[in-house]
Amino acid sequence: MKRWDLDQMPDQTGRNVVVTGANTGIGFETAAALAARRAKVVLACRNAQKAGDAIERIRARTPGADLEFLELDLASLGSVERFAGAFDSAHDRLDLLINNAGVMAPPLGHTEDGFELHFGCNHLGHFALTGRLMAHLEATPGARVVTVSSLTHRMAAFDFDNLNAEKSYRKMAAYGQSKLANLLFNLELQRRLETSGSGLLATAAHPGWTRTDLQRHASMMDFFGGLTQGPAHGALPTLRAAVDPQARGGDYYGPRGLFELVGYPKKVRTSSAARNVDDARLLWRISEEMTGVRFLSESSDGA
Repeated sequence: MKRWDLDQMPDQTGRNVVVTGANTGIGFETAAALAARRAKVVLACRNAQKAGDAIERIRARTPGADLEFLELDLASLGSVERFAGAFDSAHDRLDLLINNAGVMAPPLGHTEDGFELHFGCNHLGHFALTGRLMAHLEATPGARVVTVSSLTHRMAAFDFDNLNAEKSYRKMAAYGQSKLANLLFNLELQRRLETSGSGLLATAAHPGWTRTDLQRHASMMDFFGGLTQGPAHGALPTLRAAVDPQARGGDYYGPRGLFELVGYPKKVRTSSAARNVDDARLLWRISEEMTGVRFLSESSDGA
């Protein structure tokens, strides 16, 4: 196949899309590309002013783009619940949920609910959001959930005894663990969907070495600056995972260049840790307990 770029994106007319963190970086470019293909795009962001600015910028590119802002703070389970309620009131279908937003390498902090910020925002917030929107997703033929991970998941090993930095905190280790959690979530989500007979697909992507506002706390981006690509290019793996008709449940996309740092998207492989079925099942159960959100339950879950 020739390189995959925006020219390969099918028309998205009639499709409803939610993109978390759509006001900046990869999320913004993802939302803009889908809006240009005539999707109805809900920008799920914390800050109304930044979301409004993003909407103006997208409409400058695509006049008449169908866009909506709904407030979402993934560091608050209450905000996730309110977002889902607002979406439910305004929409009767959801074709694409793109779990994109995240934090990277801030000083030690915690969410509104007391979770370590990386784990709480990057994983638990998206876990709860997916669960609260699951009824819409399963009721929409051809729907997908796309979860954005990172190359740093390859450097992570899951420590179930330090999810909330109870023992120690190293910011890049915490970030890597949250990105590994994203892929374990994707693995278990697809397994449960298949077990239930659902037609919903769960896919994942990583942007390679893409320079965005996300890395403002990560000085290593300055060192590797010459190897980075821009957000528009970094969004391509997410977009392919979202709309490529050839994608299958569980597929993972990243750049095709050296070490998956830059380049056009292709199907790539996760780390062995991200393919650990037992860890994926355990993480799911822990995530249900932490968030209070349960979905796609199996008879053995309570055993």
